[in-house]
Amino acid sequence: MGHVRSNDEGWRVMGRRTAWWRTTRAQGGRTPVAGAVRRVVVLAAVLCATAALTDRPAMAAGSSSSYGYDKGDRVVDGATGIADAEDLKPGGTYRSSLSKGAGVYYGLDLDATSNAYVSVTAVPPAGTTVAATDGIKVSMRNAKGSGCTYRSATFGAGRSPHPVTAWAVREAGKALCKGSGKYYVLVERVDASDSSSDTWGLELTAVSEPALAQAGATDAPQVWDSASPEAVTGEARRRAGGSGFAGAVAVGQGAWRDDIGPGRTLFYKVPVDWGQQLSVTAELGASDGGSGYVNRALDLALYNPVRASVDQAGLGYRGSERSVALEPLPPVEYRNRYSVVDHENGMRFAGSYYLVVHLDAQLADDFGQGPFPVTLRVRVAGTAHGGPGYAGRPEPRSIFDVTAQDQAAAVTGSAGGGGGGGDSAMKVLAVAGIGAGTVLLATLGVWTVSARRRERDRVSTAAL
Repeated sequence: MGHVRSNDEGWRVMGRRTAWWRTTRAQGGRTPVAGAVRRVVVLAAVLCATAALTDRPAMAAGSSSSYGYDKGDRVVDGATGIADAEDLKPGGTYRSSLSKGAGVYYGLDLDATSNAYVSVTAVPPAGTTVAATDGIKVSMRNAKGSGCTYRSATFGAGRSPHPVTAWAVREAGKALCKGSGKYYVLVERVDASDSSSDTWGLELTAVSEPALAQAGATDAPQVWDSASPEAVTGEARRRAGGSGFAGAVAVGQGAWRDDIGPGRTLFYKVPVDWGQQLSVTAELGASDGGSGYVNRALDLALYNPVRASVDQAGLGYRGSERSVALEPLPPVEYRNRYSVVDHENGMRFAGSYYLVVHLDAQLADDFGQGPFPVTLRVRVAGTAHGGPGYAGRPEPRSIFDVTAQDQAAAVTGSAGGGGGGGDSAMKVLAVAGIGAGTVLLATLGVWTVSARRRERDRVSTAAL
């Protein structure tokens, strides 16, 4: 059957193979032109795939439509009752969903001595409508349905949809949650009456913390430097943020800058060892134009290694440069868990502490699409010391460690050992694609030259 091809001027060619083509096929050969065409098509497909990775229009880093789920997430369905609840394994990360008005259960099999932490990040879709008091509530329950603990997270006055994270814990020594056996995590929407009916994505993590090998003091440290530290000075270095917890980009002490658009969220992580004290200030740069006032223009949140909320701060914005700092935080110590103050209680582990920066979508209405410069000034003070001495290994294994790799990542700005984050994986794949494209271009050049020589020799032989 003939092929039809047309161009913009309307011509077309009814394909009929030439005598030269038939002769070549009869001699058992392939035409150099046809072979080169095939190679060009293959190369074009590869280069197009590479271009799709490296030159595609970038989605908003960390926006609700592009949250960077962990590539190792296992999909689980939330159950409407405890009888059908799928189990979460300590050390695992999971992906699920939550409908408006629903409450979903997940199971946990726990021993009698370990603490268990479950963190849930809710990811509303882009363009959804949320209320100020809308969000999620996460609670831990025993087999009888009694609550152990719960936490909630909401969007706040800005009503800007973005990933929000809440957590719950089973602390082995607490009365309602003693003993081994079955426990359940319940995830619910909070006050969604004025919100869209969209289904939200969920990312869940489960972490176990073993008991201490030797019991110690059960009161919080009473003496530590609680004065507001001075922000780190100096010119900020560029460090693009990640799009989720798994792809959070490492930073250490210093000043770090990125540009962010309204409605977008950036994720960073800071390695903080036992005995070290973290302080963070965020600066939102001046706009190029516009006027108005945004009540909670920038939101800065700190989460500890199990993705439990530690502290949160925000700033109002009229178009001029503004800054906000987290509350003074104690040095990381096991005993901080006995404090009744949340931003002290959360500094209970060594490991990676997450900084999450969200820019309110309302800025687009008053000050344009930006992007706006955001600078994080990070200080990690104090000398690290050994850990408390656990009786076993946590899950994941290295979650409460600060390794040489973590320290190096804070200098270079990689996602470090973050567990399958999409950002770094995509960068590696893009570089690999560029390298493969370069090799293929060189190879195609050699093929083309060889094909021309073979054809020239064939024609010379035929003439003789």
